[in-house]
Amino acid sequence: MTATETLTLTEIEDLAFRALVNAGTSEANARPLAVATAMTEADGVASHGLAYIPIYAQHVECGKVDGQAVPKLDTPRPAVVTVDGGTGFAHSSIDAGFEKLIPLAREMGVAVLAINNSYNCGVLGVHTQRLAQAGLLGIGFTNAPASIAPSGGAKPVVGTNPFSIAAPDAEGNAALLIDQSASTIAKSEVMKHAREGNPVPEGWVLDAEGQPTTDPEAGLKGSMVPSGGYKGVGIALTVELMAAAMTGATLGAVASPFSGTAGGPPKTGQFFIAIDPQATAGGLFQEKLSELIASFRDQDGARLPGDGRHQARIRAARDGVAVNAALLEKVRALL
Repeated sequence: MTATETLTLTEIEDLAFRALVNAGTSEANARPLAVATAMTEADGVASHGLAYIPIYAQHVECGKVDGQAVPKLDTPRPAVVTVDGGTGFAHSSIDAGFEKLIPLAREMGVAVLAINNSYNCGVLGVHTQRLAQAGLLGIGFTNAPASIAPSGGAKPVVGTNPFSIAAPDAEGNAALLIDQSASTIAKSEVMKHAREGNPVPEGWVLDAEGQPTTDPEAGLKGSMVPSGGYKGVGIALTVELMAAAMTGATLGAVASPFSGTAGGPPKTGQFFIAIDPQATAGGLFQEKLSELIASFRDQDGARLPGDGRHQARIRAARDGVAVNAALLEKVRALL
């Protein structure tokens, strides 16, 4: 049985913050990333939480990400916000952009945020959830280094490229949260299996020749299986258009990996759309959203996207989070 240690969310945030700062990250950049790390652990997405802190620290030290970067914000059009991340952590750029995006969306009815020259933004749903908590429908896209091959091909050209949609309820929460990648499983899960020396289920990855494999190392050298076949490739391409082409960021096909030290900054991008439901639905949004959710709830055993994370969040706030002891040892070694 794997040894674990239970930490509170505050302890997780503090541990992540101190490790990042000690690795050379400014406090202004470390704080939003540490907050997101705690939120990610609370949501039960351990593969994207504290497990990434040693990788983040390594990337600050080798120059793959600039821990001292200061995001540069601009508003080129009335409902458009842009941020140049300066090869720094995406979380700081998202924070800076949201400060302008949220009031702008309330004023204009809809506004967009385009971020380029950025880095891995972690769990995308953490960010769209914040837009829902502000009373806005949040839609987000982020591209990643190539790991999915086109239909009929074997060479990766687009990343696992997640998209997320968060819908607000009337009490300042995300009533509905969709957050999914274009691959059958997130690449970080394959990386986690590789670190632990465990095989992956069939249907997760393909080797370099495009053949199915349960060897995570072979899969990381090959490609990820797109969710739903060609439909998953279409989702990845859609996200690439939004997060890279629409922001001017680096395409996944030429971006450096989010793992290891090879290559310089990946310079990938994020794109967010914030919509005020009142502006489009004339006060009927909450009624329609309630009816939509009820159609799921009325069926025994049916799950709504975001239910699992919501329940995990409640447990984490009450009981803390059980963190792998070996991982904690690695993170604490950074202090």
